[in-house]
Amino acid sequence: MAAAFKATDDAGTVMVWQPYLGRDYPFERHRNAPATGSEGFAALDTNGDGTWNGSDAAYAPYYPGDDAVEWVGLTAYHDDTRGKTAVNTLPVEGELSAMLTQSGSEDFYSSYVDGRNKPMVLETSAFYSPATGGAANRDIKVSWWEQVLETGTSARFGRIAAVVWDERTSTRDTGVAIIDWRLTRDAGTAAAAGQALKQSALATGPATARSGGQQATRANSLSGAAVWTVAAALALLLAALWQLPRRVGAVASWGYGEPTKRDSRVDFLRGLAIVFVVVNHLGMSSLFQLLTQEAVGFVSGAELFVLFSGLVVGMVYGPRVKDDFGKVVDLTSRRAGKLYVTALVVMVGVFLLSLLPLFQTDALTTYVDQGTGGAGHNAVGRTYDLYAGMETLLQFPVPAQVLPAILLLQFGPWQFNVMGLYVVLLLASPLILAALNRGKALWVLAATLGVYAVGAAARFRILPSQFEDSFPLLVWQVLFVIGLVAGFHRHRIVAWLSAHSWVVAACTVLALTFAFLSWCNPYLANGFDVRLAIIPDSAYRAMYDAFFARTYLDPGRLLNVLVLVVASYAFLTAYWKPVERALGWFLIPLGQATLYVFILHVVLIAVIANIPALRQGDILLNTAAYAVLLGLLWVMVKKRFLFGIIPT
Repeated sequence: MAAAFKATDDAGTVMVWQPYLGRDYPFERHRNAPATGSEGFAALDTNGDGTWNGSDAAYAPYYPGDDAVEWVGLTAYHDDTRGKTAVNTLPVEGELSAMLTQSGSEDFYSSYVDGRNKPMVLETSAFYSPATGGAANRDIKVSWWEQVLETGTSARFGRIAAVVWDERTSTRDTGVAIIDWRLTRDAGTAAAAGQALKQSALATGPATARSGGQQATRANSLSGAAVWTVAAALALLLAALWQLPRRVGAVASWGYGEPTKRDSRVDFLRGLAIVFVVVNHLGMSSLFQLLTQEAVGFVSGAELFVLFSGLVVGMVYGPRVKDDFGKVVDLTSRRAGKLYVTALVVMVGVFLLSLLPLFQTDALTTYVDQGTGGAGHNAVGRTYDLYAGMETLLQFPVPAQVLPAILLLQFGPWQFNVMGLYVVLLLASPLILAALNRGKALWVLAATLGVYAVGAAARFRILPSQFEDSFPLLVWQVLFVIGLVAGFHRHRIVAWLSAHSWVVAACTVLALTFAFLSWCNPYLANGFDVRLAIIPDSAYRAMYDAFFARTYLDPGRLLNVLVLVVASYAFLTAYWKPVERALGWFLIPLGQATLYVFILHVVLIAVIANIPALRQGDILLNTAAYAVLLGLLWVMVKKRFLFGIIPT
């Protein structure tokens, strides 16, 4: 290739060979060695000991030759994660110079820069994950920047001819950990780096030029007037949506007018919720995540899933409890039993898959704590083995504690553990329905809010089941019970809201306000994500932790869920016909079979984990894959594939 450029290029192209830092070579996470004894293996086994490991040369097998290489480069980041769980750490003294001289089994600078008399380009940056505890971003970036300037201008490394700072955001593990490599993340850090650069011997290139005398802002942010333009647009949109049905007769005819035996609006919202769950659990970085990861407020698919589960129970079994309470107990118990058996089947099935040597199941059998769980921010980066101890099931005799642990759902994929919560709440639902039938709705609401308050304050678990880690029973029951009450009194509630339109207006304003605040989230899903930069990162984090944390359903998040459902239901009531034509054909069938889709999505996670091309962070490819997978689920629902076996 180099020869071809030399033969045809008149513009003076310079050929640069730039490997990645060999510190962790041969990169266990992505290694794919040729067969032992092959010519390719011999090239990698540079010390001839019959194994390919860190004692082999990290760079020599890949060097194209002095005739092809005019510059050498090295990509060397301050990143102590070693490609694994996110951790924010301060650089140690001399870290960068050690990377250039001591990484792996070769001295890169001596061998390829000084030894071959080549100029060098250093590409670098410093790891920081906003969702992770540890050292502060500014401290990390400034410390590393100082090392870059010191090393890049020292006589010891005098052949460094160019330094490139990787000024971008990225993701680790397909969106699980957001990484911000930028110096310009905040104005203070950018100013400190700029001042140090001016005082150094480095010359700047056009990439750092200013436009119109203004400091460049992060490409993924809107600030200043642009933010308030978005706010004004939301206000105008809200006013237009509120007034159009009242002012324009044609728009008034778009309203919901279907029979109310089965509410298609509820099915539509359930379908939207299950799509959110599927997209976020599959975990591929894609354009879909721009809409599903708290883009409609401080709400995820899980809250909507639990709320609508209770709502449907209230709608379906509420009318029956008046006539035959025993029948309701029988029906709900049978369904709970069927779902419990399904949870056991999924748990054991994933365990058996994990025993296959060539089948990757880490996406289902492990969980990396992002600091949002019950253990809080101090647990960030911990990796949990969700099947730890279950392997003893294959021993004889089987240890006494294993079978009870299985029956109590102490193992299983984290993406499926909410099923345990649903089983418990479904078993309790007949008693709640009986109280509602006796006119005790206010007592039920007072009790569920009281239990929620106790659970949020005390933070103790009732059951040893795995779901208590992510969905504490005393807390998450509040969504199910509120949904159940709403389903039982659906017609009365809808009539009351229709007569008190100011309540709907207030809920809609609050929902849009929460959405606007959530767009200030600094934790970008991928390079296409955009944030509103009006709240400093530290202030946003403090606000989020105080009012919108997920595991214990902080009051702000609970309120956000409720007002969003009211606003969404009102919107669908007023604009049903165009919305149904646009998306109803797709979302309503999924919403009518949410449990079926929820169960099958575990299978899809296992499949995706074994397709390497879909785990490389190619956003457009992953977006297309999502479209195919969601379409496949829709077809399976429409064709009622295995409906006789899988609960719907």
